Amino acid sequence: MIRENNWFNRLFDGFNYLFLTVFALLCLAPMVHIFAVSLSGRAPATGGFVSFFPIDFTLENYQEVMGSQTFLRSLMISVVRVITGTSLSMTLIILTAYPLSKPPRVFKGRIIFIWFFVFAMLFNGGLIPTFFVVRDLGLLNTLGALILPNALPIFLMILMMNFFRAVPKELEESAVIDGASHWRVLWHIYIPLSLPAIATLTLLSAVGHWNAWFDGLIYMTDAANYPMQTFLRTIVIELDLTNIGIDPRDLQRLSDRAIRGAQIIVATVPILIVYPFLQRYFISGIKLGAIKE
Repeated sequence: MIRENNWFNRLFDGFNYLFLTVFALLCLAPMVHIFAVSLSGRAPATGGFVSFFPIDFTLENYQEVMGSQTFLRSLMISVVRVITGTSLSMTLIILTAYPLSKPPRVFKGRIIFIWFFVFAMLFNGGLIPTFFVVRDLGLLNTLGALILPNALPIFLMILMMNFFRAVPKELEESAVIDGASHWRVLWHIYIPLSLPAIATLTLLSAVGHWNAWFDGLIYMTDAANYPMQTFLRTIVIELDLTNIGIDPRDLQRLSDRAIRGAQIIVATVPILIVYPFLQRYFISGIKLGAIKE
């Protein structure tokens, strides 16, 4: 259908472009402000004089952030968590979604397992029982406490299952006739054809691990093991900083808005770097899951 190019449509398009541009700038404004604060001197930043442009431009804030052993340790914990947690989650998601994508005549217990996962997603065990399980397994203050409780994101698994269901069945049937096993079908047919979906879910899983802070606050009794987002939250809301292994003489420095701005920027940069490389997969992955035969 070809839309008529009259004055009303042109006016409507112009209004949409203007609205979306203003909305994008409003979303970008807080990040620009924090970036300007991080590049400003401590006095104007703490005094609230910085808006969208640095005042008394300096890189000392980033030098101090990158020289903080506590911050670098929390950054490394988050990086290891993202790599390990995302790899484990995607492995479990693929291995779980593949059999559940089969029709009932192939996997007779499929419906039971699907409802089991949906029920577990909607009605989990609760925070306190989960904490007791983590504690009794000896996972407190370990990386396992941050990864294992949410190793299989049910919602992402359901998305992966729907992606697998969109794969043409004729390909699998031809491979089975040629003697291919389920592992071979999964590895050589489903995974290559579902790369956009896998990239999309990998990005969602990685962002979820990177932004998580509450589990670090619950399962890490030693604040030296805090992941970065938990560490930043502790500083931003000005909790008792003496409990996170920082010298009391550094409290004034860490409460500085310029230092906090630099820490937030450093925490945001990795996701901003990764996202452009996965953007085309992200868009095609959404399209793939939106169309069914």
